[in-house]
Amino acid sequence: EGMAAIPVIKGCIQRRPDVNVLMTTTTLSAFEVLKNMLPNGVIYQLDLNTNSILLMHIKFVLQQFAPLDTPTAMDCFLGYWKPNAIMLIESELWPNLIMGASRKCIALALLNARMSAKSFRNWSLPVVSHLTSLMLSKFSLIVPLCNMQAIHFQLLQAPPLVINFSGDLKYAVDNGNSNEVLRSMEDLQVQLANRQVWMASSIHKGEEEVMLGVHKGLQKTYPDIVSIIVPRHPQLGLDIALDLQKEGVRVELRSHHEMLTPGTNIYVVDTLGWRWILKGLSVLSSRRVLDGLIYEYLGSGVGMEASSCKQGRELRYFYRLTPIAVIGGSFLPGLTGHNISEAAAAGCAVLTGHHLGHFAHMALEMQRLNPMSVLQVSGDAELEEVLRELFSNAKLLDARCVAAKQAFNALSSGVVEKVCNLLHLHIYSKVLTKTKDGGQEKCGGDERFDEDDDPGVMLSSFNN
Repeated sequence: EGMAAIPVIKGCIQRRPDVNVLMTTTTLSAFEVLKNMLPNGVIYQLDLNTNSILLMHIKFVLQQFAPLDTPTAMDCFLGYWKPNAIMLIESELWPNLIMGASRKCIALALLNARMSAKSFRNWSLPVVSHLTSLMLSKFSLIVPLCNMQAIHFQLLQAPPLVINFSGDLKYAVDNGNSNEVLRSMEDLQVQLANRQVWMASSIHKGEEEVMLGVHKGLQKTYPDIVSIIVPRHPQLGLDIALDLQKEGVRVELRSHHEMLTPGTNIYVVDTLGWRWILKGLSVLSSRRVLDGLIYEYLGSGVGMEASSCKQGRELRYFYRLTPIAVIGGSFLPGLTGHNISEAAAAGCAVLTGHHLGHFAHMALEMQRLNPMSVLQVSGDAELEEVLRELFSNAKLLDARCVAAKQAFNALSSGVVEKVCNLLHLHIYSKVLTKTKDGGQEKCGGDERFDEDDDPGVMLSSFNN
């Protein structure tokens, strides 16, 4: 969600350099990846969901209370920042945020709008249906992720005129190059030369058994093969390495900056997200207790240090090192898939499982454009068979790589431009009109749009 917001922010600033942008996220890993990708001058806020926020403005870090979705917290938050518009990226519906913004005449937009099946059922219940329709009536713009999501919002009685289409913002991959990451990849690219390579990315607990089973089968035919395993969570990467080392298998960990020697066939990228090290404190499983420790640390200086990792940004570069990308989070029931467009953008042959959640629409869109762009497989046996076929048939591999790249190019074309046009029509024009018409407007007893205030936009990304 945060990555999808970056092109929108850049488009906002390019079209309206007078607009000030505040961006908020809800995870530490998003904070680490995104903070160096934002344009200069963007105010960045980290929401830990419970007790505290880190607010970053250029080189300064301040502490604030988190904007929990309670009336008091939201009123304080909105009253402090006084945004003219709020754009939510793939967000759930937060009643107090939405109603609080409406009372203060803050324009609301929901971009890449989606709702999980569970949320749709909950918001459709008779006991909350009136609240649902009331909340949706406060939006000036809703840009659904796909046709099915648009139907969901229509069934929940969103005003038809505010629903508009632009395409999926997840196709809007920012291909800016990082010299630091590029240099770190050069040596690895040399080490992978003349070896069969495939990558399993965003692997969840349990899926490593599928991928390692496939690796063992392929190694019988291709002894020099390299399997790049990218777990969704770094602890899983360490667990994989320890288990394999007990079996006598040589494994290299990216976090250890180890060389990929000729006798090593598995490379684990264990640098996703944040790992907290509590000095003198045990890591507690209770989220409430852990959040309390984080708050105590921020408030009184309890020793804690964060080791940040940048795999979210590096993953795009790893896709450039391999001709075949197997996208995890999709091979076991209960999982909901991951973004396949990044692998397609890099020109990989894209393979995935059948448990895709809301990413199913992305796979279908690409397959409609070119049936060879994405291949869904049922399990380890079929995955191993397909990989063998791709390794043995260079023309087929090249055709799948080209198909994925072409499908991505077609679907990504003009997405950000369409979103910016919709924002100008439904959000910026209204904000400017209110600003010019006397400078003030009363909404529910609150005064907004002071004539001395610069236009401001707040962008938030939330996990569904």
